[in-house]
Amino acid sequence: MKHKTFFWFVLPSALAMLLFIFLPMVSIVIQSLHVSHEQVIVEVESCGPFGCRQSTTIDQEATEALRAAKPLGQFAGLTTYLDRGHLAVNEVGQAWDASQSWRAFGASMLNLPFYKAMAFTLTFTFVVTPLVIIFGFLIAVAVNSATKVIRGQLIFVSLLPMMITPLVGALILFWMVDARGIVGSLLQDISGDPNLSIKASTPLMWIMLMVYGVWHSAPFAFIVYYAGLQTVNTETLEAAMIDGATRAQRIRYVVVPHLLPLTTFIALMQLMDNFRVFEPIISFSASAHATSLSWAIFNDLGGETRQLSSAAATSVLTVIGITILLTPVLIRTWRDFGRK
Repeated sequence: MKHKTFFWFVLPSALAMLLFIFLPMVSIVIQSLHVSHEQVIVEVESCGPFGCRQSTTIDQEATEALRAAKPLGQFAGLTTYLDRGHLAVNEVGQAWDASQSWRAFGASMLNLPFYKAMAFTLTFTFVVTPLVIIFGFLIAVAVNSATKVIRGQLIFVSLLPMMITPLVGALILFWMVDARGIVGSLLQDISGDPNLSIKASTPLMWIMLMVYGVWHSAPFAFIVYYAGLQTVNTETLEAAMIDGATRAQRIRYVVVPHLLPLTTFIALMQLMDNFRVFEPIISFSASAHATSLSWAIFNDLGGETRQLSSAAATSVLTVIGITILLTPVLIRTWRDFGRK
């Protein structure tokens, strides 16, 4: 391809990335380095029949003029990143000095909002991502092995969780795990505890959120693997059968290596998607038991007093976290393409 042709081919994508990815990221980084202006306080003397009295009040005009002159706010540098709502450098140091063991230190860290959100986000990501890959692959193999008569119905049922809106799907599962729901009642019967409530238990809530994550994302892995199975070399499979390879051995030594690039692709997509987990926390009303980085951003932007600097700092830290997670996979992909 000629350089001029290549330039016009990639120009629309480059402009879209510049407008919708690069420039917003620059804006967020700049916003995270500023904090809102403090309100201008003035002393006012009010006099009455019994004398004069000094009082303080907010000068709305001066405050608005200051905000209009500097809409980004006051430059604060890395102060927002280091405060208690984010990296909490001072609090972490105090917890380390006061802790007698690693367990006590970990418990102290989980009391800090950013590290509490990070703990759930990482746990959700590292549990859901491999389970999605495993279940997606198993479903794809099972559907591909089914007879053509029922294969269409199986594909439809397998894709159904992905067709449902995430918020609606989470709400359906939330009602099912309620104490009056079918899953909640079943768990009470199995445990013999009529007061068992998933909504009141942090470990059970974490498990249910991860179950939803796997249920919602497995169809994506399934459809990718199912498409890849259609490209497996049938001659290689037949040769393996002639050599006496069992079904499990054919899958392990022929199918799995063939689908490895697709596994890398699914892992990349799922790592990015799971690291920004948000919808199930809202749908399950689980913020008392589990918070994520995306939920923290949403919480900072909500309410009457929007904390733009705090939300921007959390966004930057989230992007850094995703980059760190994706780096090993991207390096592996780069090496694989470099060998070809």
